[in-house]
Amino acid sequence: MKTEIATNYIRKEKLPFIWCSGCGHGIALASILRAVDSIGWKKDEVCMISGIGCCGRMPGYVDCHTLHTTHGRALTFATGIKLANPSLKVIVVMGDGDAVAIGGNHFIHTARRNTDITAIICNNYIYGMTGGQASPTTPRGSFASTAPYGAAEPPFDIVELAIGCGASYVARGTVYHVPALDKLLKKALLHKGFSVVDVLSTCPTAYGRRNKMRTPVENFMWLKENTIGISAAKDKTKEEIGEKTLIGEFLNVSRPEYTELYEKEIVEKAKSIRS
Repeated sequence: MKTEIATNYIRKEKLPFIWCSGCGHGIALASILRAVDSIGWKKDEVCMISGIGCCGRMPGYVDCHTLHTTHGRALTFATGIKLANPSLKVIVVMGDGDAVAIGGNHFIHTARRNTDITAIICNNYIYGMTGGQASPTTPRGSFASTAPYGAAEPPFDIVELAIGCGASYVARGTVYHVPALDKLLKKALLHKGFSVVDVLSTCPTAYGRRNKMRTPVENFMWLKENTIGISAAKDKTKEEIGEKTLIGEFLNVSRPEYTELYEKEIVEKAKSIRS
């Protein structure tokens, strides 16, 4: 992170970060702040909200409007904030469990409404803070504290879930491919409507050590070797792609945004009836 960005957006009195060595969440935070800085938003314009989990600590380090909420409920708080003050740039940071397990129902309906919120999901395939349990994105066969013989359930594809539920901007990046992630986050932040970025992150402590990736380097190399860009995948067969995860921009469309619809179709109608 550039020194001036760190000075501008980070609450230095809250340092050092609590994240483990090799955790990708710090890289994700730096990418978010670079995107905000490149857009030129003032700190008073931005509100960052989180739920519970390793990712939930992220707003505590950022010098803007912040809210640390209950597990799985970050998007509901964000919706209320956006409705109360539509001018705010609302960013929600969540872990994979926070977003699509206990928070799954809220994720579905925020996407359905197309509320102007950017959801950034730090997806490290596991519940890192609470003991290393399997999450909705844990790959089949991977080990977790609740899957000592390997996960049997098929994982959620957050990209497909977001598209199916109605999000109007959907992308996936990784904490290894940082320049590309910066660009995707900037586009998501500027998009009007519900934007989702699935950020594949690293967790050497809870995920890596259980899955033969004990060092941070091994975790980052796994991301490099097991992902492929959408454009590169176009020229390859399914056999060549294999089990690699696609990264890049999957959807960017325009459709009516919820807070504007609510103001027009509910608030204005209520005013006319009362008058």
